[in-house]
Amino acid sequence: MLLAAANTTDESVTDILDSATEVTAEATKEVNGFFQFIEDNIPNIVSFGIKVGLALVFFFIGGKVIKWIRKIVRRSFERTGADTGVMQFVDSMLKFGLYALLVFMIATNFGVESSSVAALIASAGVAVGLALQGSLSNFAGGILILLLKPFAVGDYIMVTQEGIEGTVKEIQIFYTKMATVDNQTVVVPNSILTSNSLTNVTARPERKLDLKVGISYDADLKEAKRLIEEMLRSDLSVIQDEEIVVFVSDLADSAVIIGLRAWVKTEEYWAARWRILEQIKIEFDKAGIEIPYNQLTVHLSGEGNSPKPD
Repeated sequence: MLLAAANTTDESVTDILDSATEVTAEATKEVNGFFQFIEDNIPNIVSFGIKVGLALVFFFIGGKVIKWIRKIVRRSFERTGADTGVMQFVDSMLKFGLYALLVFMIATNFGVESSSVAALIASAGVAVGLALQGSLSNFAGGILILLLKPFAVGDYIMVTQEGIEGTVKEIQIFYTKMATVDNQTVVVPNSILTSNSLTNVTARPERKLDLKVGISYDADLKEAKRLIEEMLRSDLSVIQDEEIVVFVSDLADSAVIIGLRAWVKTEEYWAARWRILEQIKIEFDKAGIEIPYNQLTVHLSGEGNSPKPD
Protein backbone atom coordinates (compact mmCIF):
# COMPACT_ATOMS: atom_id res chain seq x y z
CA MET A 1 0.00 0.00 0.00
CA LEU A 2 2.83 2.36 0.87
CA LEU A 3 4.54 1.31 -2.32
CA ALA A 4 1.45 2.27 -4.37
CA ALA A 5 1.27 5.70 -2.73
CA ALA A 6 4.94 6.31 -3.46
CA ASN A 7 4.45 5.37 -7.10
CA THR A 8 1.49 7.79 -7.37
CA THR A 9 3.56 10.64 -5.91
CA ASP A 10 6.43 9.94 -8.30
CA GLU A 11 4.03 10.03 -11.26
CA SER A 12 2.56 13.44 -10.12
CA VAL A 13 6.02 14.97 -9.79
CA THR A 14 6.98 13.58 -13.18
CA ASP A 15 3.81 15.11 -14.76
CA ILE A 16 4.54 18.50 -13.21
CA LEU A 17 8.12 18.46 -14.44
CA ASP A 18 7.01 17.46 -17.92
CA SER A 19 4.41 20.32 -18.00
CA ALA A 20 6.99 22.86 -16.82
CA THR A 21 9.43 21.65 -19.45
CA GLU A 22 6.81 22.02 -22.20
CA VAL A 23 5.83 25.54 -21.06
CA THR A 24 9.47 26.60 -20.90
CA ALA A 25 10.11 25.19 -24.34
CA GLU A 26 7.10 27.01 -25.81
CA ALA A 27 8.10 30.30 -24.17
CA THR A 28 11.65 29.91 -25.43
CA LYS A 29 10.35 29.17 -28.90
CA GLU A 30 8.13 32.31 -28.89
CA VAL A 31 10.97 34.54 -27.63
CA ASN A 32 13.29 33.12 -30.25
CA GLY A 33 10.63 33.68 -32.89
CA PHE A 34 10.20 37.31 -31.81
CA PHE A 35 13.93 37.99 -31.97
CA GLN A 36 14.08 36.22 -35.31
CA PHE A 37 11.27 38.44 -36.60
CA ILE A 38 13.15 41.53 -35.40
CA GLU A 39 16.34 40.29 -37.00
CA ASP A 40 14.63 39.54 -40.30
CA ASN A 41 12.85 42.92 -40.42
CA ILE A 42 15.61 45.20 -39.13
CA PRO A 43 15.92 47.00 -42.50
CA ASN A 44 12.17 47.65 -42.61
CA ILE A 45 12.09 48.87 -38.99
CA VAL A 46 15.04 51.17 -39.60
CA SER A 47 13.40 52.49 -42.75
CA PHE A 48 10.13 53.13 -40.90
CA GLY A 49 11.97 54.87 -38.07
CA ILE A 50 13.81 57.08 -40.57
CA LYS A 51 10.48 57.98 -42.23
CA VAL A 52 8.93 58.89 -38.88
CA GLY A 53 11.96 60.99 -37.97
CA LEU A 54 11.94 62.78 -41.32
CA ALA A 55 8.19 63.39 -41.01
CA LEU A 56 8.68 64.98 -37.58
CA VAL A 57 11.52 67.14 -38.90
CA PHE A 58 9.45 68.13 -41.92
CA PHE A 59 6.50 68.99 -39.65
CA PHE A 60 8.74 71.11 -37.41
CA ILE A 61 10.22 72.99 -40.38
CA GLY A 62 6.76 73.37 -41.93
CA GLY A 63 5.43 74.84 -38.67
CA LYS A 64 8.20 77.44 -38.72
CA VAL A 65 7.39 78.30 -42.35
CA ILE A 66 3.69 78.63 -41.50
CA LYS A 67 4.49 81.05 -38.65
CA TRP A 68 6.67 83.06 -41.03
CA ILE A 69 3.88 83.23 -43.65
CA ARG A 70 1.33 84.28 -41.04
CA LYS A 71 3.69 86.98 -39.79
CA ILE A 72 4.11 88.37 -43.31
CA VAL A 73 0.33 88.39 -43.87
CA ARG A 74 -0.29 90.16 -40.54
CA ARG A 75 2.29 92.83 -41.36
CA SER A 76 0.73 93.40 -44.78
CA PHE A 77 -2.69 93.85 -43.14
CA GLU A 78 -1.20 96.28 -40.63
CA ARG A 79 0.44 98.33 -43.40
CA THR A 80 -2.85 98.60 -45.30
CA GLY A 81 -4.74 99.56 -42.13
CA ALA A 82 -7.15 96.63 -42.38
CA ASP A 83 -9.75 96.01 -39.70
CA THR A 84 -8.41 94.07 -36.72
CA GLY A 85 -11.30 91.61 -36.86
CA VAL A 86 -10.59 90.82 -40.52
CA MET A 87 -6.91 90.33 -39.73
CA GLN A 88 -7.68 87.92 -36.87
CA PHE A 89 -10.20 85.96 -38.94
CA VAL A 90 -7.88 85.60 -41.94
CA ASP A 91 -4.98 84.62 -39.68
CA SER A 92 -7.09 81.91 -38.04
CA MET A 93 -8.21 80.53 -41.42
CA LEU A 94 -4.66 80.69 -42.81
CA LYS A 95 -3.29 78.75 -39.85
CA PHE A 96 -5.93 76.01 -40.17
CA GLY A 97 -5.53 75.68 -43.95
CA LEU A 98 -1.73 75.67 -43.99
CA TYR A 99 -1.46 73.02 -41.29
CA ALA A 100 -3.98 70.84 -43.17
CA LEU A 101 -1.89 71.24 -46.32
CA LEU A 102 1.30 70.40 -44.39
CA VAL A 103 -0.18 67.16 -43.05
CA PHE A 104 -1.36 66.23 -46.57
CA MET A 105 2.12 66.83 -48.02
CA ILE A 106 3.79 64.77 -45.27
CA ALA A 107 1.38 61.89 -45.84
CA THR A 108 1.83 61.86 -49.63
CA ASN A 109 5.62 62.23 -49.52
CA PHE A 110 6.13 59.38 -47.08
CA GLY A 111 4.44 56.50 -48.83
CA VAL A 112 0.71 57.26 -48.56
CA GLU A 113 -1.20 57.34 -51.86
CA SER A 114 -2.56 60.79 -52.66
CA SER A 115 -5.81 59.28 -53.95
CA SER A 116 -6.27 57.47 -50.63
CA VAL A 117 -5.62 60.67 -48.70
CA ALA A 118 -8.05 62.60 -50.92
CA ALA A 119 -10.74 59.94 -50.45
CA LEU A 120 -10.12 59.94 -46.70
CA ILE A 121 -10.36 63.72 -46.55
CA ALA A 122 -13.57 63.71 -48.61
CA SER A 123 -15.26 61.07 -46.47
CA ALA A 124 -14.02 62.72 -43.29
CA GLY A 125 -15.28 66.07 -44.57
CA VAL A 126 -18.78 64.66 -45.10
CA ALA A 127 -18.80 63.03 -41.67
CA VAL A 128 -17.46 66.13 -39.95
CA GLY A 129 -19.89 68.34 -41.85
CA LEU A 130 -22.84 66.29 -40.64
CA ALA A 131 -21.52 66.16 -37.08
CA LEU A 132 -20.56 69.82 -36.90
CA GLN A 133 -23.48 71.62 -38.47
CA GLY A 134 -23.41 74.14 -35.63
CA SER A 135 -19.74 74.85 -36.22
CA LEU A 136 -20.39 75.40 -39.93
CA SER A 137 -23.11 77.92 -39.08
CA ASN A 138 -20.62 79.61 -36.74
CA PHE A 139 -18.12 79.73 -39.61
CA ALA A 140 -20.74 81.27 -41.91
CA GLY A 141 -21.57 83.72 -39.12
CA GLY A 142 -17.93 84.76 -38.89
CA ILE A 143 -17.85 85.50 -42.61
CA LEU A 144 -21.07 87.55 -42.33
CA ILE A 145 -19.59 89.54 -39.44
CA LEU A 146 -16.54 90.41 -41.54
CA LEU A 147 -18.59 91.29 -44.62
CA LEU A 148 -21.42 93.25 -42.99
CA LYS A 149 -19.32 94.62 -40.07
CA PRO A 150 -22.06 95.08 -37.45
CA PHE A 151 -19.21 95.55 -34.99
CA ALA A 152 -15.42 95.62 -34.91
CA VAL A 153 -12.73 94.74 -32.42
CA GLY A 154 -12.89 97.25 -29.57
CA ASP A 155 -16.66 97.89 -29.82
CA TYR A 156 -18.94 97.38 -26.81
CA ILE A 157 -21.95 95.32 -27.89
CA MET A 158 -25.07 93.96 -26.18
CA VAL A 159 -27.10 90.91 -27.24
CA THR A 160 -30.22 91.45 -25.15
CA GLN A 161 -31.95 88.16 -26.04
CA GLU A 162 -28.97 86.13 -24.79
CA GLY A 163 -28.03 88.40 -21.89
CA ILE A 164 -24.54 88.93 -23.34
CA GLU A 165 -22.61 92.18 -23.37
CA GLY A 166 -18.96 93.22 -23.39
CA THR A 167 -16.07 94.62 -25.40
CA VAL A 168 -15.09 92.65 -28.52
CA LYS A 169 -11.49 91.40 -28.24
CA GLU A 170 -11.12 88.82 -31.04
CA ILE A 171 -13.15 87.66 -34.06
CA GLN A 172 -12.13 84.10 -34.93
CA ILE A 173 -13.38 81.48 -37.40
CA PHE A 174 -16.07 80.02 -35.17
CA TYR A 175 -16.18 82.23 -32.08
CA THR A 176 -15.92 85.85 -30.96
CA LYS A 177 -14.17 86.62 -27.69
CA MET A 178 -15.56 89.41 -25.51
CA ALA A 179 -14.46 90.96 -22.22
CA THR A 180 -17.14 91.93 -19.69
CA VAL A 181 -17.05 95.02 -17.50
CA ASP A 182 -15.48 93.00 -14.66
CA ASN A 183 -12.85 91.64 -17.10
CA GLN A 184 -14.25 88.15 -17.59
CA THR A 185 -13.75 86.55 -21.00
CA VAL A 186 -16.92 85.42 -22.79
CA VAL A 187 -16.60 83.16 -25.85
CA VAL A 188 -19.69 83.61 -28.04
CA PRO A 189 -20.49 81.45 -31.12
CA ASN A 190 -20.65 83.62 -34.23
CA SER A 191 -24.08 82.21 -35.16
CA ILE A 192 -25.58 83.78 -32.02
CA LEU A 193 -24.25 87.20 -32.98
CA THR A 194 -25.65 86.98 -36.53
CA SER A 195 -29.03 85.40 -35.69
CA ASN A 196 -29.98 87.85 -32.91
CA SER A 197 -30.39 91.61 -32.88
CA LEU A 198 -27.55 93.35 -31.09
CA THR A 199 -26.77 96.86 -29.94
CA ASN A 200 -23.40 98.38 -30.79
CA VAL A 201 -22.98 100.91 -28.01
CA THR A 202 -19.67 102.38 -29.20
CA ALA A 203 -20.31 102.44 -32.95
CA ARG A 204 -20.63 106.25 -32.89
CA PRO A 205 -18.11 108.68 -31.34
CA GLU A 206 -20.89 110.55 -29.50
CA ARG A 207 -23.67 109.27 -27.26
CA LYS A 208 -26.77 110.99 -25.92
CA LEU A 209 -27.02 111.39 -22.15
CA ASP A 210 -30.69 111.04 -21.20
CA LEU A 211 -31.45 111.40 -17.47
CA LYS A 212 -34.51 112.03 -15.35
CA VAL A 213 -34.77 113.37 -11.80
CA GLY A 214 -37.83 114.07 -9.65
CA ILE A 215 -38.41 117.11 -7.45
CA SER A 216 -41.15 117.89 -4.94
CA TYR A 217 -44.29 119.71 -6.08
CA ASP A 218 -43.46 122.36 -3.50
CA ALA A 219 -39.96 122.97 -4.91
CA ASP A 220 -39.01 125.85 -7.22
CA LEU A 221 -39.25 124.28 -10.66
CA LYS A 222 -37.53 127.08 -12.56
CA GLU A 223 -34.64 127.15 -10.08
CA ALA A 224 -34.19 123.39 -10.40
CA LYS A 225 -34.09 123.62 -14.20
CA ARG A 226 -31.61 126.51 -14.03
CA LEU A 227 -29.26 124.55 -11.75
CA ILE A 228 -29.33 121.51 -14.01
CA GLU A 229 -28.65 123.56 -17.12
CA GLU A 230 -25.72 125.32 -15.43
CA MET A 231 -24.23 121.93 -14.50
CA LEU A 232 -24.50 120.72 -18.09
CA ARG A 233 -23.02 123.93 -19.48
CA SER A 234 -20.03 123.74 -17.15
CA ASP A 235 -19.33 120.00 -17.40
CA LEU A 236 -16.22 119.27 -19.50
CA SER A 237 -17.58 115.97 -20.86
CA VAL A 238 -20.72 117.54 -22.31
CA ILE A 239 -20.33 118.58 -25.95
CA GLN A 240 -21.43 122.24 -25.94
CA ASP A 241 -21.93 122.43 -29.71
CA GLU A 242 -24.71 119.85 -29.52
CA GLU A 243 -28.23 120.39 -28.22
CA ILE A 244 -28.68 120.65 -24.43
CA VAL A 245 -32.29 120.38 -23.25
CA VAL A 246 -33.81 120.56 -19.74
CA PHE A 247 -37.58 119.98 -19.64
CA VAL A 248 -40.52 118.73 -17.57
CA SER A 249 -40.89 115.09 -18.56
CA ASP A 250 -43.85 114.05 -16.41
CA LEU A 251 -46.11 115.07 -13.55
CA ALA A 252 -45.93 111.90 -11.48
CA ASP A 253 -47.87 110.97 -8.35
CA SER A 254 -45.24 112.15 -5.89
CA ALA A 255 -42.86 114.29 -7.95
CA VAL A 256 -42.36 116.55 -10.91
CA ILE A 257 -40.04 114.65 -13.27
CA ILE A 258 -37.39 116.81 -14.92
CA GLY A 259 -35.66 115.38 -17.98
CA LEU A 260 -32.28 116.41 -19.32
CA ARG A 261 -30.60 115.53 -22.61
CA ALA A 262 -27.08 116.28 -23.74
CA TRP A 263 -24.35 114.72 -25.86
CA VAL A 264 -21.07 113.36 -24.51
CA LYS A 265 -18.14 111.43 -25.97
CA THR A 266 -18.89 107.71 -26.03
CA GLU A 267 -15.85 106.73 -23.99
CA GLU A 268 -16.81 109.28 -21.29
CA TYR A 269 -20.50 108.34 -21.10
CA TRP A 270 -20.57 106.44 -17.80
CA ALA A 271 -18.17 108.74 -15.99
CA ALA A 272 -20.22 111.78 -17.06
CA ARG A 273 -23.51 110.11 -16.10
CA TRP A 274 -22.35 109.22 -12.60
CA ARG A 275 -20.73 112.62 -12.03
CA ILE A 276 -23.77 114.63 -13.18
CA LEU A 277 -26.21 112.61 -11.07
CA GLU A 278 -24.04 113.15 -7.99
CA GLN A 279 -23.69 116.85 -8.74
CA ILE A 280 -27.47 117.23 -9.10
CA LYS A 281 -28.01 115.74 -5.66
CA ILE A 282 -25.38 118.01 -4.08
CA GLU A 283 -26.67 121.20 -5.72
CA PHE A 284 -30.31 120.42 -4.95
CA ASP A 285 -29.44 119.87 -1.28
CA LYS A 286 -27.66 123.24 -1.19
CA ALA A 287 -30.64 124.99 -2.78
CA GLY A 288 -33.16 123.23 -0.54
CA ILE A 289 -34.84 121.47 -3.46
CA GLU A 290 -36.33 118.20 -2.24
CA ILE A 291 -36.02 114.98 -4.24
CA PRO A 292 -39.06 113.10 -2.90
CA TYR A 293 -39.63 109.40 -2.50
CA ASN A 294 -42.90 107.60 -3.12
CA GLN A 295 -45.44 108.63 -0.49
CA LEU A 296 -49.17 108.62 0.12
CA THR A 297 -51.06 111.57 1.66
CA VAL A 298 -54.28 110.66 3.51
CA HIS A 299 -56.91 113.36 4.12
CA LEU A 300 -59.46 112.70 6.91
CA SER A 301 -62.84 114.40 6.61
CA GLY A 302 -64.04 116.51 9.56
CA GLU A 303 -67.31 114.61 9.88
CA GLY A 304 -65.53 111.44 10.81
CA ASN A 305 -63.89 113.13 13.85
CA SER A 306 -67.01 114.89 15.28
CA PRO A 307 -68.59 113.37 18.43
CA LYS A 308 -71.78 111.42 18.02
CA PRO A 309 -74.95 113.01 19.49
CA ASP A 310 -76.45 111.42 22.65
